[in-house]
Parts: sequence; structure tokens; C-alpha cells
Amino acid sequence: MDNRAEIRDFLASRRARITPEQAGRLPGGGRRRVPGLRREEVAVLAGVSTDWYTRLEKGHIAGVSEDVLEAVARALQLDEAERTHLFDLARAARPTRAPQRRSRAGVPPRVQWMLDSMTSSAAFVANGRMDIVAANPLARALYSPVFDEPRWRANIARFQFLDPRARNYHTDWGAAANVTVALLRTEAGRDPHDRDLRELVGELSTVSEEFRTRWAAHEVRIHHAGTKQFRHPAVGTLELVYHSLDLPTQDHGKLVLTVYTAEPGSPSEDAVKLLASWGATAGQHQPGSTVDRV
Repeated sequence: MDNRAEIRDFLASRRARITPEQAGRLPGGGRRRVPGLRREEVAVLAGVSTDWYTRLEKGHIAGVSEDVLEAVARALQLDEAERTHLFDLARAARPTRAPQRRSRAGVPPRVQWMLDSMTSSAAFVANGRMDIVAANPLARALYSPVFDEPRWRANIARFQFLDPRARNYHTDWGAAANVTVALLRTEAGRDPHDRDLRELVGELSTVSEEFRTRWAAHEVRIHHAGTKQFRHPAVGTLELVYHSLDLPTQDHGKLVLTVYTAEPGSPSEDAVKLLASWGATAGQHQPGSTVDRV
């Protein structure tokens, strides 16, 4: 996850997807050897010199002003997540420090209290590597396939790409896999010095072609809200609405609170109630428990 290589590949992949017509350029200009826009066309759209943009795309981003980054983002038609990723890459290029491991201390007790107070919703906290670090009983029941295999260490990405059961657990495994990789890629841009994240990406890249292919696409994502379907082995299909919120941390790491809720009166609400009963019966009900991995 070399920062310069990440910048180069990200900008080149965004440039390749835009046709001259989409960018408001007149067609023509001779035969094109590369898909999408040429570097000089992006430079014109961003209002900078071709030499300057070429240097930027080679990864020399440290010290570039926010105004120029904004101009490049507009020229490449970046969405909110992609623009944030570009600024994260620029920010990460400034300091020079060795990869480090994040603290593995558990979440504050007050966070677990909050989770346990949500009795009709599945609520959990995950870090940027997608380790589930705290969960309420209903979330532990919902994600029981993730928790019941010690090798995955309560990590959603490991479960998704290394456990065959994930193909059935997610009703649309491909879409879920795309989101997972995009979230990891976003976190890698935000904190390229996280050694645990680098090791996770290396592990998944080594053993999963599906992961390697998606990682190479340089897709990024901001996860706020949406709908997700699960095919739980004990209660069947659930369609749940989720909302995700960032939680502050003392070491500037990333923790995200995600809450899954079923629509009132829907079959999924009945399934969630059944899931809660199943979780208690199966020994999932452990008030105040946390997953000791941050």
C-alpha cells in the first residue's frame, strides 16, 4: 500500500473511466491509445499544466493545495467518497512514519452500555479493518457465522472472502464483497500506516482472487445508510435498514457504529424477534461482552 502507487493507480483509474464526451470535450483528436481522458485533457479541465498534472498522477501529491485538489476532483468527476479518498491520500503523503499497530484496548464501557440498551435492533462497533470490536446480543446473533469461526477473529472481510458460508449468508454476495473491499480501500487511503490493515490486505490478496480483483479496481465508499439482506442459517432471510455513524477515538483511529433495524410490521421484524430468541437459546446472550480486538 505504497502511497505514491496508490495515488497513481487511483487517479489513472478515475481518468480512464471518463470519455471526452462525458467531460464536455469535443470528439476527435486522433486515435486514442488509452481509455478515457488523456493526462493533458485532465490538466486543461483542472486548469493546471500537463507537466504538473503528470507529476501529480505519479504520486507527488504532498504539499498540493486544497484548491488544486478540488479542481482535479471536479475534472475527474469524483463523487463524495472518491473526493474524500483523494484528500486522505494527500494528507497521508505529508508525514513520514513507519507503519504502526493500533491500540487493541476495548471500547469504553459506555459504548457497550449504549449497544446493550438497543434491544430490538442489531448494533455493533467495527474498526476500519472491519473487526467487530463490540456488539449487542442481537448483533452477535445476526453475525453468528462471523463470530463462530475463531480463525476469522470476528473480522467481516475475512469471513466474506475466506468462509464458503458467506456466499449463502449474503443474498447478493458480489455486491456485499464490493462494499467490503471499497470500505477497506477507503480506510487504506485514510490511514496507510496501519500495519494490521496492511497485513489483512496482504492476507486476503494472497488467498482470494475475488479480493485481488476488487482491490485492483480502486473503488472507495462512504457507508452511511441503506438496506441489506441476510440469509441467516437459523431464521432465514432478513431485510434490514442500517445506519452507520463514526465514533471518536483517542488515538485517531476509526470506529463505526452500525445499527440494523427491521421495518415495523414486516416479515423481517418477525424474523428479528425469532433471531433474538434463537440467540438467547444458542448462548449468544452475553450482556456487556466485547470483542477484544481494536
